[in-house]
Amino acid sequence: MKLWGGRFEKRTDKLVEEFTSSLPFDRRLYDEDIRVSDVHAMMLARIGLLTEEEAKSIGKALKDIKKDMEKGIFKFEDSDEDIHTAIERALIEKLGPVGGKLRTARSRNDQAVTDLRLYLKKETAETIKLIEGLQEVLIKRAENDGETVMPGYTHLQKAQPILLGHHLMAYFFMLKRDKERFEDCLESIDRLPLGSGALAGTTFEIDRAYAAKKLGFSGVIENSLDAVSDRDFAIDFMACASICLMHLSRFSEELVLWCSSEFGFVEMDESYATGSSIMPQKKNPDVAELVRAKTGRVYGNLTALLTVMKGLPLAYNRDMQEDKEVLFDTVDTLTSCLKVFSGMLRTLRFNHGKMYDSTYDGFMTATDVADYLADKGMPFKDAHEVVGNIVKHCLGKGMRLTDMSLAEFSDFSALFGRDIIDVIRPRRSVERRATVGSTSPGQVKEQIKTARKLLGRPAGK
Repeated sequence: MKLWGGRFEKRTDKLVEEFTSSLPFDRRLYDEDIRVSDVHAMMLARIGLLTEEEAKSIGKALKDIKKDMEKGIFKFEDSDEDIHTAIERALIEKLGPVGGKLRTARSRNDQAVTDLRLYLKKETAETIKLIEGLQEVLIKRAENDGETVMPGYTHLQKAQPILLGHHLMAYFFMLKRDKERFEDCLESIDRLPLGSGALAGTTFEIDRAYAAKKLGFSGVIENSLDAVSDRDFAIDFMACASICLMHLSRFSEELVLWCSSEFGFVEMDESYATGSSIMPQKKNPDVAELVRAKTGRVYGNLTALLTVMKGLPLAYNRDMQEDKEVLFDTVDTLTSCLKVFSGMLRTLRFNHGKMYDSTYDGFMTATDVADYLADKGMPFKDAHEVVGNIVKHCLGKGMRLTDMSLAEFSDFSALFGRDIIDVIRPRRSVERRATVGSTSPGQVKEQIKTARKLLGRPAGK
């Protein structure tokens, strides 16, 4: 049974039925479609287009259909174009002509986008919870492992010492922005399109506000053309997902590097690593690598939907059926990445000794030495040149900066005093960076404190 066909004399070609069917992917919207249909029936009864008994019988039949869907015993037919067709067909089979009354004052156009908004409301709320879960893991790791001094990098070259906790909390605040973006996205999703009909509204005196309240929407979409042709809310979600996965991909790249023997900063738990089919010694960071790869997949989904929408005139066009596959894939990919990343981060082991020892290479406290001279009154430009000459000297001698004696420092400037030996220690470098947002232990603790307040979870919870 099709939702259309009165003006057609020929049967639809089998290839066309297969080509245009969205049932293989939109069947996951069955719960939302049944909810929307149930509320629509109640609204029709409220305004007198259905009797109370008819609305109740429709509601009961819809519940039975839902049970069959959940049990996996619902029988789909080849003629079912989509989940809406399948459910209406089953409803009419159960109730006869009464089931056909449910289509009054609605179109598949406003019905489909209402289903999609309901689905995405639920998934966006779940995404926010998953982000909060990952943030909680970051906080705990920063609390438990954060005092370790490690190299900070620019251009992937050793730059300055930082605390591991500082590094971890950087990702917490990236995820904070992701969460805020999804919260904004949730607000944009939270409008009801039902009642817009195909594009121009309906001649029936429907109660859209009642339907919005029953379905949990905060309001209705003001323009019927916009309501059925808008997919901004899906694009918003996919854009937010792309940015969030970009952050996870950056972290994944670091973990892949840190797992290498060249770095040796972390070791993946065996439950979150895989081996090689030919090299028995291997333990590969496949989870991080796949998160990194799946980011590109979601970028592709976003580009696909933007491309679908870019040339469409108002209002609905069948092109828009292509919104669901890329959106569903984005939801599934983001969900799995957030879940697996939390588990991977929770179980990995940081090599604290290796991290700390690495801060003695690469002249990482050279800026501290320049700051020292500037504090003594030397222009920073000149101090920068003096320290550059010191680094050149060390390179020529095969020395670290911490191998320098006071006498050697004094050869480069009379401003150096005995306290320079303390200044060049990596841990001391970290401790002296105490401005708001910096890497000192006190400031990292403040970041963790702020983070716990943002999550509404006191320490120890």
